[in-house]
Amino acid sequence: MFEDLQHSTLGYLFGITVFLLVLRFLYSSFSYQEQREPPGPRRLPLFGNLFQVDLKRLDRSLFELSKTYGPVFQVHFGFKKVVVLAGYRAVKEALVNHAEEFGNREITPVFHDFAKGHGILFSNGDSWREMRRFALTTLKDFGMGKKMTEEIIDEECQHLVKEFELFEGKAFSNTQAINYATANVIAATVFGKRFDYKDLNFQAMVERDNKIIHLTGTASLLIYNFFPWLGPFLKNWKNLMKYVEDGKADTRKIIEELKKSLDPDTCRCFIDAFLIRKKHLEDSGVENPYFHDDNLLYSVTNLFAAGNDTTGNTLKWCLLYMAKYPHIQEQVQEELSTVVGNRQIRVEDRKNLPYADAVIHESQRLANIAPIAIPHATSKDVTFQGYFIQGGTTVFPLLTSVLYDGTEWENPYSFNPSHFLDSEGKFSRREAFLPFSAGRRVCPGESLARMELFIFFTSLLQRFRFTPSPGTSEDELDLAPVVGFTLSPKPQKLCALLRN
Repeated sequence: MFEDLQHSTLGYLFGITVFLLVLRFLYSSFSYQEQREPPGPRRLPLFGNLFQVDLKRLDRSLFELSKTYGPVFQVHFGFKKVVVLAGYRAVKEALVNHAEEFGNREITPVFHDFAKGHGILFSNGDSWREMRRFALTTLKDFGMGKKMTEEIIDEECQHLVKEFELFEGKAFSNTQAINYATANVIAATVFGKRFDYKDLNFQAMVERDNKIIHLTGTASLLIYNFFPWLGPFLKNWKNLMKYVEDGKADTRKIIEELKKSLDPDTCRCFIDAFLIRKKHLEDSGVENPYFHDDNLLYSVTNLFAAGNDTTGNTLKWCLLYMAKYPHIQEQVQEELSTVVGNRQIRVEDRKNLPYADAVIHESQRLANIAPIAIPHATSKDVTFQGYFIQGGTTVFPLLTSVLYDGTEWENPYSFNPSHFLDSEGKFSRREAFLPFSAGRRVCPGESLARMELFIFFTSLLQRFRFTPSPGTSEDELDLAPVVGFTLSPKPQKLCALLRN
């Protein structure tokens, strides 16, 4: 009888438990459905909205969808739900005003393949905070945005000018020379040295990083992010992994060489600073969960690749626009002749060169080299502009929609330096100018990139006039980009004619 009573009680309790669990599930489902999710196009089973977008220009497809569904909407790629932020107001409100909620990085399968959660760009939590803080402090210590870095850029600019002079005004592709110049600026800080443009190992490093960044944005790698099991069957994924592994091997060699000659009293570069901090923590017996070899390796590869590709591509766009719009180039050069003459250009000249500054900014805006910011993820549940977004949701800040926002820019699809000039011809900052993104994940090298672009661009235009190759008119220059993770100009030959 006691056993029967015991079984009866257990059965009763089990039934109550199941009943309560069902009620909780129904309540949770009801409550979740009560929340207003962002709108979006109807999706297909398994594939979601993949057939409603062009993966070769995903930013444009999403921008078009925003015109139907508004500044905050959702799409599904396979089983992956993505919330898209479109237009200046939505992007700024999310990344700046709700920086904590939208401040995580979405670690896609390909980003995990890159860094395994280490480094600066593709990490989260305390490790990311520590690495980003250390990187910003170290770059500042090495003069990022200061006189020391200006001298490095000036020196590299002279090498780039000499490279252009070798062609004696004949048509040539400036792609490699510009890539090497911008890579050398970040190399001086990260590795403590510059490389000769003819150094085969250096050439391989730069070319490999550019290929990695290009492949990451191709349609097949986007599909891999949504269906990771396809990786071994995708040629681009196999090529990407080979480039990544080769890049890590070369970086490890440089790190090991610097380790052998490390002097704790003489800090030569970012790698030295990291190694000195690591040794200090170990000698002090302080717990050190962040300063380890993996974080060093991936932080270095993050800084070198990102610092090279984005600045190099922007400078190439600047020169292409000058060849395309010679009347604008003439105005820049008239201003340079009046204000600077033949002396060496300094960063402090920027305030007296408003038109040149406006042209650089307009080149960045129209080139739109990073059309979708590196994906974010919500750190927790958030209600944003009246919509409920679950924690852990992937978020695409659509920078294309910011830089081409018709409510912010008078002529969003035209090259118009007046976007950055006031009625008196003075330079005018625009809040909707966000090529470096915004908030917690804003590009850590923004000040370095701005300094590089100004010195390289103005120095080159001080020395040369850029024209299409003989037999090619300005109208025939192609402004359609090569699409990868960033948008680069198609390799086209220009002439760099010496100015009197």
